[in-house]
Amino acid sequence: MLSLHRTSFRQLLLVAFLLIAALLASASLQGLVTLERLIAQSLEGAERAVQATAAVQTLAERSVVMERAARQYLVLDDPALHERFDAASRQAAEVLAGLERNQLTPSLAETWRAAAAAIAARLDGPRATARQREQDLTEAFGRLAAINDDVARQMQQVMQARNESLRAELEAGRLQLGRQVLAAIVLAVAMALAFGVWLARPLKRLEAAIAGLGANRLDEPIEIRGPADVRQLGRSLDALRIRLGELDADKARFLRHISHELKTPLSALREGVALLEDGVTGELTPNQREVARILRQNTRALQSQIEDLLRFNAAVFEARVLQRRRVDLAALLARVVDDQRLQAQARQVQVTVAGGPAWAEVDPDKLATAFGNLLSNALRFSPVGGTIQFELSRHAGAMRIQIADAGPGVAPADRDRVFEPFYRGERQPLEGMRGSGIGLSIVHEYVAAHGGRIELLPDGPGAVFRIDLPLSATTEP
Repeated sequence: MLSLHRTSFRQLLLVAFLLIAALLASASLQGLVTLERLIAQSLEGAERAVQATAAVQTLAERSVVMERAARQYLVLDDPALHERFDAASRQAAEVLAGLERNQLTPSLAETWRAAAAAIAARLDGPRATARQREQDLTEAFGRLAAINDDVARQMQQVMQARNESLRAELEAGRLQLGRQVLAAIVLAVAMALAFGVWLARPLKRLEAAIAGLGANRLDEPIEIRGPADVRQLGRSLDALRIRLGELDADKARFLRHISHELKTPLSALREGVALLEDGVTGELTPNQREVARILRQNTRALQSQIEDLLRFNAAVFEARVLQRRRVDLAALLARVVDDQRLQAQARQVQVTVAGGPAWAEVDPDKLATAFGNLLSNALRFSPVGGTIQFELSRHAGAMRIQIADAGPGVAPADRDRVFEPFYRGERQPLEGMRGSGIGLSIVHEYVAAHGGRIELLPDGPGAVFRIDLPLSATTEP
């Protein structure tokens, strides 16, 4: 017996194919043996029927020869004719014995022999009684002919009974062969399904492990049970998970360190610029004051970029761990809209939420952040007096959340890069500061952490974003 822990996936697959092939081959061989047996029985029955028919015909012919020889002997009194009668009688007796072996009833055979013996007894006698004996032979041969007819009818019945028996056996053999083939097919299908499920189980675990790595779930150990090569692949994936976790931790550590290292001289630079602008080191000329102003703006921009980098890195790290609980997405959207109600009122923008209730097992804080970033982005680009609409619905096995604004939309050149970190499109609002380029990236990270997908639709005229959360993460109210 093969050990599961020592055999490879290919060996187990080969064993499965061989077992199924052996089952089908066994059923085929059994069917072939049954078929050959039935064919042999059919041929034997046909041969015995032909022999019986020929024997009945031969018996009738020998009886005719016996009658002819007997009549000629009574007229001519030639010993050769008596010998011919005796020879024909012996041949007929041999044929009768063969018919008896071929299921002719012994009583009918004895009747024939008695009739033949009576005929032989009437051949010998004085010449004066020849005419009387000839009349007696006519009656005796008439009885013998009737017995031959009885023999023929009985043998025909025997052959019919054999044919019926053979037909019944053939039908039984056909049914048995059909049951064997059907049972073999059903068992082969069952074995194929069982082996398929059994062998596919570690592959599903591998698929789930790879999906977990793709979703950046690096805190879940990977342990795959199954054949040796699959378990080895699982260990390799777990080693990759550990390595990715180390690299991610190194990246986060590097960002924290470099941000700290940049903040210290940046703070000193800002303080120095402030001292220059305050005239601590002496009154500045207009040109010097302009240079100081430029330095102040760039230091602020640099500090903002460092803070955005830290914020995005923190969001990516936090997306790995979800604190799921059952919430109503419609109520969650209403809360997000209420949090930014003042910004909407300032721009006279109407925000509506359609659909719901829609219950889901999600991390409400992270989804609230994602919805908030989408709403903030839509408010920045919406014209004064515009509208923003959230819409909740179920579609194709997913919970769908769609947000549409009335702004200028996303430029065609920016559509493929809109979710990239720190990427800012060419269409920016005329008033206000340019965005940091990480809001939509954080939305993408949080939606992906829930197993969902976000995409930018080409509907227009404004920007239309659609989020699909799998129903496996949702529950009925």
